Amino acid sequence: MATTPAPPQAPPKPTWDPRRPQPPFPWLRPTIRIRLTLLYGGMFLIAGILLLSIIYLLAAQAINTGNQPLFKIVSGTAIKVSSDNCPAINTTSLSLDEFNEAISQCVDHQRQVALDDLLSRSLLALLGLAVIAFAFGYAMAGRVLTPLGRITRTARAVAGSDLSRRIELDGPDDELKELADTLDDMLDRLERAFTAQQRFVGNASHELRTPLAINRTLLEVHLSDPNAPVELQQLGKTLLATNERSEQLVEGLLLLARSDNEIVERKPVDLAEVASQAIDQVHAEAEAKGVRIRGECRPAVVQGNGVLLERIALNLVQNAVRYNVPEAGWVEVGTDVQHGQAVLTVSNTGPVVPAYEIDNLFEPFRRLRTERTGSDKGVGLGLSIVRSVARAHGGQISAQPREGGGLVMRVTLPV
Repeated sequence: MATTPAPPQAPPKPTWDPRRPQPPFPWLRPTIRIRLTLLYGGMFLIAGILLLSIIYLLAAQAINTGNQPLFKIVSGTAIKVSSDNCPAINTTSLSLDEFNEAISQCVDHQRQVALDDLLSRSLLALLGLAVIAFAFGYAMAGRVLTPLGRITRTARAVAGSDLSRRIELDGPDDELKELADTLDDMLDRLERAFTAQQRFVGNASHELRTPLAINRTLLEVHLSDPNAPVELQQLGKTLLATNERSEQLVEGLLLLARSDNEIVERKPVDLAEVASQAIDQVHAEAEAKGVRIRGECRPAVVQGNGVLLERIALNLVQNAVRYNVPEAGWVEVGTDVQHGQAVLTVSNTGPVVPAYEIDNLFEPFRRLRTERTGSDKGVGLGLSIVRSVARAHGGQISAQPREGGGLVMRVTLPV
């Protein structure tokens, strides 16, 4: 008789717990709270013992001083009394009542002298102990807060785009070590995320540019055929313009992704030279639109990436030329150093810009009174790239409407 097979058993449940393991006696964990409690409690206990001991010694000395005899008998049967501490009884013409009164006054005076001496010495002892306690507390606080300083220095280095730095705090398993380990884990994830982003930008740069470049080449080859029909040539020109616009969009997105990170490798760059190069590149377009470019570029050297800073000036000057009035328009470009900062200013004539629309101009794919790109003036990423590059260099950009139309764009960068 065949036996039926036993039903398969369920797989064992995983015993691994991703949470931090708990010690067997959590109340014995050397936390900072317990350590500070023991430290300052011990300090107060030691200071109290020292102060009590000093007061005891001073009181014993004061009592000893107060117990010294006020007078002594210096003659025989006819009693003659002499005292150094109570000169009032040294005379022989005192009656019995006067003698007793003088003795009482001298006793009170001696007691007051002893109490005043005890108070003054106690105050001096308290002052000395306070100085020692503050010095000891300052040293102990520095020792306790040393891990926080290490965490702060590492965080500052990471803020400078050095994501490879780690705290790696050693010592007792307290709250500070737990905080440092948590920050190290977070930095690991951030480094992986930024590395993946850089890898994606590099791959996208190649994968997106290549087909667009191939399309442009094929269209240019077909347009170079003189025997092509007019309709085909017109279609080819339209497709070529659309392809060029797609290339600009891809370049803008990739540049925007790269410029979101702070610049690590910096070199001296003169904003005056950058602005002059941008003016030279836009000069032909400005002449075709009847826009006159003027201004004075003074030396303003900053530490940064020359290519990205040139893109700032180029985007601002291009926008100033393209978004201008049809006739007698002008663009004014200037660079200077003001209040310890390098300043690039681009002003232009143009349409009236409401103040409430200024913030929208810096958003990707946003233009004045329109949210999507729909003209041949650009892809809607120029000012977004400018703001991103300025922030990566530790600077900022601001815009103000001009009276009569146009804008005043002002970029400030640290020298």
